[in-house]
Amino acid sequence: MLKKDKKAPGFSVIVIGGGHAGCEAALASARIGFDTALITISRADIARMPCNPAIGGLAKGQLVREVDALGGEMGLCIDEAGIQFRMLNRAKGPAVWSPRAQADKKVYHRRMLKALREEKNLTLIEGEATAVAVRNGKVEGVAIAGGEGIGGKKVILALGTFPNGIMHIGEKQIPGGREGEPPSCLLSDQLAGLGIERRRLKTGTPPRLEKSTLDYSRCQIQPGDDDPVPFSFRTRRLQPDQVPCYITWTNGRTHEIIAANIDRAPLFTGQIKGTGPRYCPSIEDKVVRFRSRERHQLFLEPESRESEEIYVNGLATSLPADVQERILRTIPGLEEARIVRYGYAIEYDFFPPHQIHRSLESRKIEGLYFAGQVNGTSGYEEAAAQGIVAGINACLSIRKEPPIFLDRHQAYIGVLLDDLVTKEIDEPYRMFTSRAEHRLLLRQDNADERLMKYAVRYRLLGKELWEEMICRRRRVERARRRLAAETVPADRCKGILKEILPEKGAQPRLATKLLQIPGVDLEEVESVLKDGPLGLGEREREMLRIRIKYEGYIRRQKKMADKMLRMDKIKIPSDFSFEIEALSAEAREKLQIFKPENLGQASRISGVRASDLSILMIFLERRNKQEQG
Repeated sequence: MLKKDKKAPGFSVIVIGGGHAGCEAALASARIGFDTALITISRADIARMPCNPAIGGLAKGQLVREVDALGGEMGLCIDEAGIQFRMLNRAKGPAVWSPRAQADKKVYHRRMLKALREEKNLTLIEGEATAVAVRNGKVEGVAIAGGEGIGGKKVILALGTFPNGIMHIGEKQIPGGREGEPPSCLLSDQLAGLGIERRRLKTGTPPRLEKSTLDYSRCQIQPGDDDPVPFSFRTRRLQPDQVPCYITWTNGRTHEIIAANIDRAPLFTGQIKGTGPRYCPSIEDKVVRFRSRERHQLFLEPESRESEEIYVNGLATSLPADVQERILRTIPGLEEARIVRYGYAIEYDFFPPHQIHRSLESRKIEGLYFAGQVNGTSGYEEAAAQGIVAGINACLSIRKEPPIFLDRHQAYIGVLLDDLVTKEIDEPYRMFTSRAEHRLLLRQDNADERLMKYAVRYRLLGKELWEEMICRRRRVERARRRLAAETVPADRCKGILKEILPEKGAQPRLATKLLQIPGVDLEEVESVLKDGPLGLGEREREMLRIRIKYEGYIRRQKKMADKMLRMDKIKIPSDFSFEIEALSAEAREKLQIFKPENLGQASRISGVRASDLSILMIFLERRNKQEQG
């Protein structure tokens, strides 16, 4: 067992697992000021990217910016390690714009490891955690294979896909949490012995190809953005030497080979028992489920500047190695490709999150927190979001302060955690913009305005960033007031609108109303202002555009959020009994399982009807009256 500097018999917070959840949890705890241990099998695998070499994407990019606004490390890491940056969904409204970057996975690992090593309150321990020490329903520490037990006031489990992990390549089964690393069986079995329910999920990864054996002339190039946007609010400017990605497609011949070998696919033979991701299925699952599709898109993504490996995004598979070889021969550009590593599926234990509070603390064991894929989620970004929340809340619990609770209208992180404790997780959970009913309020550009106050409060970020954000917001508000107060003369309006509204353009308009017309940009409005341009930076100009153009929609979503918040404020005591005869049988069953903390959460549980909510309200009011009088 190796340690960073000294032997440490006990810690305030112990984090098990060095993936994206574990790194953010450990850094948050240490930065708040508590002595923290991060236990990992190997430092060489810290923040490893076993699946796609990318950070961000639809809705996931918003999560990364929120983690950054809370003082997390993921945004800074990808800004340094990124080799291609793109803002997705630019053709749509700003509510769904999402940053995404291809990562040099080797640089990303080194950057995160450096942050961990330099954190003064953090000790890295190499070893396998085999058990959580529990006494009288409260966590006391962790046992490590071949070493002494380590005492801890709080323990955060960020085990990824390691609990009883099994990799599948055709009929071949290999125990492991991911390629080249052993599974965590003893700890998973011990947790089950403590009465924590566990189930099985499945995910997969595609083959990796040798770059020099691909024919990119037969593929479609996908370049990065000319003016890339950083993930971190602390990164002033990005100037990377960007690397292109490429697109190709499967075809009828590909699908014929897959269909002819479906009896050798572990997913369909019954060899894999766990449920796979609906929104990122294996190629064999796509061919079976979408028989009418003539082709499926594949993205060829470099894994590192230091490596020849190419990740084939969209070709996840657990088919046998010989079938994987034959599949590639049918795909344009990949006919001569050499496989460096075969694709595989991995099946693993997770612990259904109806067993945790929204703080991520276990309902069964005090001081034990779950973060990342152990809660049934998929993706580095969802894991990092849970990790930083678990790290913050473990520290707040030690201080005997209330946990941080982000509501659904405050953050995608709030949507994620609320979904975990109110929804049945029967497949790997993935974040989408469609899951956020207030997504216009939760844009990627305003995460600092929404969440940075918490980072400053818990000393995860300095006040200077907060003050800088406040000054920027004030400049935008002054510019908005100026536009709202100035009327643009009819002749100038006509000049701007002659091609957009030729018949109605010749009338004076408020500058704000002029900007709200589709097709009119801020630069055009500034050109006709009597006192000239507004003097804003590019980010401030973007903030102003969004605020004015979507003013009505934003106001409407705020009203909806306020209505929902009123239900969330009606608390349900932890000892409240849902054995109420007037409730429907399904509602009683679901409410007992999920144990909602407030009426809003109860309303979002599948099977709880409006009539059930009315009955709950009556019984909660009756209990309040009894307690008061």
